[in-house]
Amino acid sequence: MAANQGIGTDPTGPTENEKKVVMDNMARQDSSSLNGGAQMGQQQPVDDLAGPQRRPWHRALVDSAKTPGSAIQIIIAAALAITIGMSVTTQVEKVPKAVIDLVMIPGDLWLRALRAVVMPLIITAMILAIVRLREMTGNGAILARWTVGYYVFTTMIAIVHTCILVDLVWRRLMTEVTGSALELSDSLSKTVETRKEFEPHVVVVEMFRSFITNNIFHSLANDGLLAILIAACVVGYLLDPMGPIMKAVEEIEKLVTTIITFLIKIAPIGVFFLILPNLFRLNIAEIGQNLGVLLGSALAGMFLHLFILIPIIYVIVVRENPYPVWFASAPAWLTAWGTASSAATLPVTLREALARGVPSTVAKFSVPLGCLINMDGTAIYFPCCVVFLAQTQGIVLDGTKYVIIVLLATLASIGTTPIPSSSLVLTVMIAQSVDVPITGMYGVIIAIDWFVDRFRTATNVSADIYAAKIVTKITGIKDAEDESSSDDDAVRAPDYAPPAGPPQDNANRV
Repeated sequence: MAANQGIGTDPTGPTENEKKVVMDNMARQDSSSLNGGAQMGQQQPVDDLAGPQRRPWHRALVDSAKTPGSAIQIIIAAALAITIGMSVTTQVEKVPKAVIDLVMIPGDLWLRALRAVVMPLIITAMILAIVRLREMTGNGAILARWTVGYYVFTTMIAIVHTCILVDLVWRRLMTEVTGSALELSDSLSKTVETRKEFEPHVVVVEMFRSFITNNIFHSLANDGLLAILIAACVVGYLLDPMGPIMKAVEEIEKLVTTIITFLIKIAPIGVFFLILPNLFRLNIAEIGQNLGVLLGSALAGMFLHLFILIPIIYVIVVRENPYPVWFASAPAWLTAWGTASSAATLPVTLREALARGVPSTVAKFSVPLGCLINMDGTAIYFPCCVVFLAQTQGIVLDGTKYVIIVLLATLASIGTTPIPSSSLVLTVMIAQSVDVPITGMYGVIIAIDWFVDRFRTATNVSADIYAAKIVTKITGIKDAEDESSSDDDAVRAPDYAPPAGPPQDNANRV
């Protein structure tokens, strides 16, 4: 009765017996939690110190080698192709052309498939990038200015340091050639005469004309990438972000991404069959001192630019170690080395830029643009070729000629199409602009261009990924979804505050 009366007199409060039961339960819970905490406390510091379990490096390497299209697989394929190709070249006097053509079939098919998705990738990527930039007030102009400015700046740096090194070091190692070596063959004479039509002002005029197409379908069919890129920017600026066309563009991008993912998985096969037949064409016995110096000057300039100068800029701006970024992006520059085409490598380059943490908006704007105008490797090669042609004839270039080379090489590298060996035409134009005659040594440049072109393309692609990271840091642009998720987390944070504690919560419930 007393208990019932107590409950009746104070219906909101517990009785003495209920309080005792609750306190006993709490005591048992505290005791068990303390015991459990003591037991766990013996192992907790070890777990805290151990952190997340990490795989041994050799296990990670094996797992990476098993992943289709991984950097390890591409490296193995390239190394295997080089080993087989050099072995055959040194043992056989000449590989039959029929054998080369047959071996090239798998690689050529893979390369054609990559090029087939380049145009839809550029169109969808640029449209989506411009649409996202429209949603960021003022960021579109900032991104465009810094991206183009950075590309022109690094191209100028590449040409200037190459001219300095070539004049101070490499030209002194070249020897003058006389006699029949300077004579042009009939076929080479026709080639040079055709390329003489490209005077400096013609290059400038054609570069600006290539910005705007008068036939969009002609540009699509003939890989007019720059005109297509600008047209895609205009469409992205005018397109309704919520309209049906925008949804169609997004679906096309998903489809293209799926195709690219499959092509990347079979990249080791494609790279192997692209490198191997080209090595069959190499005749080691014909490589003389001048040719070795030309190769050395070009490769040394690319090494200096890619591993010293660009990393210095990267460290100053991004404040991170640049070399892990380059190594992690191996699928891009290895594919570039195998295909010798920045355009064909664009899908892989874009994927690697996104994987390195570049926001989608920046990557889809800067990487396709870099594929077209950021040709640092090509810019380095122009002065090497011109000085090679001059020095083998005993011609010494003065400071004024080097200034002309810097300006023309900058314009020429920007205007070079991202396809294999496209720089051969412009080399003739630059050489003639500084009064260097085209001799039979131009045939040497043509003979090794397929080989050097791979290093030029790998340099261009690597510089594109560095550029995307640097521009991201300078502009501070982030993807809209990243910003919205961080804002949502900040708004939701108070809702997930931990409770005051089990004892008080239990007491309140009672």
